[in-house]
Amino acid sequence: MSLETLDHRAPSLFKQQASRTSQLALYSALALFLMVADARFKITTPVRSAVSAALAPVQWVVAQPVLAYQNASRYAEVQQQAVSREDAARKELVVMAQRAELADELIKENEHLRSMLDLRERSITPGQVAEVVYDSPDPYTRRVVIDKGQVDKIAPGSPVLDEKGVIGQVTRVYPTRAEVTLLIDRDQAIPVFNPRTGARSVAYGDASSLRSGGLELRFMPSNADVQVGDLLTTSGVDGLYPSGLPVAKVVTVDRRADSAFTRIYCEPVGRVQGVRHVMVLTPQGRTEHPEAANMQVQVDAEKADRAARARSKNEQAAAEKKAAEAKASKPEKPAKDPA
Repeated sequence: MSLETLDHRAPSLFKQQASRTSQLALYSALALFLMVADARFKITTPVRSAVSAALAPVQWVVAQPVLAYQNASRYAEVQQQAVSREDAARKELVVMAQRAELADELIKENEHLRSMLDLRERSITPGQVAEVVYDSPDPYTRRVVIDKGQVDKIAPGSPVLDEKGVIGQVTRVYPTRAEVTLLIDRDQAIPVFNPRTGARSVAYGDASSLRSGGLELRFMPSNADVQVGDLLTTSGVDGLYPSGLPVAKVVTVDRRADSAFTRIYCEPVGRVQGVRHVMVLTPQGRTEHPEAANMQVQVDAEKADRAARARSKNEQAAAEKKAAEAKASKPEKPAKDPA
């Protein structure tokens, strides 16, 4: 018998395998078991850690070209931005140098004119920088709290402004804190001056719900020369705010035929909402301002005049009373008999 006739393969009975459906069910059950076991007992956590540690060098090597490309792109972008910023800074430096020269000339000219007109020199108001800690918890007021107080010599009534203009006034002072009432508060008022027309008025915080966050010029006559875009500054009449500080811009002028007054709405120049750092100025003395001093002198003169008039009236009344008493006490002479 030849060797080719010998068949060493297993009979077909022993070559039978599980069906596709059985394999799918088995693998599904195994996968479900592994997911439940991993969710309950975290059995694959060590395996994941080991695989992650083993693949870390491979990930680092693969990520190096991407990081190199990103760094090169970022370097080129940063270099381009630096060059553009340098060009802009050089241009701004030239403009600032021209402005500085012009400012020096204007200062000299101003000093010369003031010396000719015999006006007093303007004093620089001292101040200190403070940081806004938080807004006031009262929902019906517009106030913020700063990190300066009595320890830092913050006084009530101190003007508060940012880099653009006035934003409010210190109303309450605590040992290490101070409360600032913003211009848009309904109970706040500030004397303003219109440099275009030379008119003075008072700006109040707008209490209406439609225009919250603005100011209003009240009791302005219907023929007042006020235009949209006019810049309002502090007048300094109150003796607290230094004159010339930007306050607001006129945004709406509502002239009504049925009213003798014009409704004028303004928008604050300073950032009254979301401000971070502010400058707190020292309040000026009320009697130091020339207009306030003149007003006080006029008031004192009127009081003295009224007192003198009342004194003269009293003296005249006393003299008349004395004369009447003397006349009444004098006996009348008897009439002569005509016979």
